[in-house]
Amino acid sequence: MSMNKKNVLSVKNLEKIYSSEDASATHALNNLNLDVKEGEIFGLLGPNGAGNTTFINILAGTVMKTSGQVDVWGFDLDKNPRQVRASVGIVPQEINLDPFFSPRKLLELQAGLYGIKKKDRITDTILKLVSLEDQANSYARSLSGGMKRRLLMAKALVHQPPIVFLDEPTAGVDVELRKNLWENVRSLNKQGVTIILTTHYLEEAEEMCDRIAILNKGNMVALDSTKNLLDRIQTKKVTIKTDKKVDIKDNDLNSLKILSNLENQVCLSYEKSKINMQQLIDLFKKDNVKIVDISTDDGDLEDVFLRLIKN
Repeated sequence: MSMNKKNVLSVKNLEKIYSSEDASATHALNNLNLDVKEGEIFGLLGPNGAGNTTFINILAGTVMKTSGQVDVWGFDLDKNPRQVRASVGIVPQEINLDPFFSPRKLLELQAGLYGIKKKDRITDTILKLVSLEDQANSYARSLSGGMKRRLLMAKALVHQPPIVFLDEPTAGVDVELRKNLWENVRSLNKQGVTIILTTHYLEEAEEMCDRIAILNKGNMVALDSTKNLLDRIQTKKVTIKTDKKVDIKDNDLNSLKILSNLENQVCLSYEKSKINMQQLIDLFKKDNVKIVDISTDDGDLEDVFLRLIKN
């Protein structure tokens, strides 16, 4: 991604505090600072209650921020709330569709709410984009769960916003369907739409996002490219198949841990900074053990995530 792309979302010192009667206050968002560039797929990752949904609701205008500045597509959220709303499409987590409307009718109604003239509407294009052209005239209640998700996406695209927010787009969706939705999001992104998604599926963030912000209890604990976050993982897991049982113990090499040691297979972990693969192989050779096969697991985003939110 080239660095000269403009910021489509700029957040400075954003705070949201929910105060209650007994004087205790909850910091749903604590001094949040981030920029999202045009054309990115940007992920907001965090456990439930981390502040992701609060953030989306502030941008949608359904929750008032306590303080801070938010600019969307160059518009200030406080001074130009209408322009901000026109610049974003929001795909909510909850499926809330009128069961007796067809996808086409729903999109036409939504276009009317945005004041889009009949001749400027792109209903058929959108239905095609989310692969619902064949169901265009069916009642919403007859659609499958995955189709309903795609219809929510379609609703968010009616006014052709340059930025689309997806709140937990694949929560409660089976694996096959999740991959379909990812494809839909990618094709949308290829057409130049900037995507911001919240998720607590690490696989989703790893698969989809160019950059990721990790939130925990309202604080941002990391903001980096997906690749750099994955590079932070120090622990490497290795499974080595051998021709006989190996006599090997924890800390035979610094940071070495034996996860399991079976007749012809030993599974171990070590820190990349302290051991290299050659040292491991030499350790086995020392006992005249023949290595039949080696497979490695470099860890995934989950490892980074757990380490970051432990504190």
